[in-house]
Amino acid sequence: MQNPSAPPIFLASSSQYRRGLLDRFLDEYEAVSPDVDESNDEGLGPEDLASHLARKKAEAVSINARQALVIGADQLAVLDDQVLGKPGDHQKAVEQLLAASGKTVTFLTAVCILDPVGRTRHEHVDHTSVRFRQFDRRLAEVYLRHDEPYDCAGSFKLEGAGFVLFESVDAEDPTALIGLPMIWVADRLLQLGYLLP
Repeated sequence: MQNPSAPPIFLASSSQYRRGLLDRFLDEYEAVSPDVDESNDEGLGPEDLASHLARKKAEAVSINARQALVIGADQLAVLDDQVLGKPGDHQKAVEQLLAASGKTVTFLTAVCILDPVGRTRHEHVDHTSVRFRQFDRRLAEVYLRHDEPYDCAGSFKLEGAGFVLFESVDAEDPTALIGLPMIWVADRLLQLGYLLP
């Protein structure tokens, strides 16, 4: 449910996972692919890069939706100070998971909300630490064939069977690992005048 006077909401993302999270409490919004270059030409550290990409995505969609509230987001998985990209294929996913076995991967989920009413930018980065259990190639292979998480940073889906790979998850907001820290997003939308269920 939305306040009739509140601006329409645009999600600057093509992620089905982020849409699924917004679908939980928003009846009306539009998802638009931001189509931005995600390379790190400026040599930013992981947290700054996540924030930069979330802002860049929101700004790219805002150009054609000036009167809308735009939500941009980005997530990076970091292992031993190295950013793990989306694997894209099975072999890279196996390599990512085996590298994470027995280690902790930090997931940085950045959000940028552009508010057209106050002409303000609201930004947040959620930190979630995932401790992977010690496992071998057989479990990695079986898991990957089950979930096929080749479009997911870190090569797993929490909303799938990814938990079989975990020893523990340290999170302030469990939805952040799926792609959007919804506790923060909902709080910000409420502050901006949106009527949420």
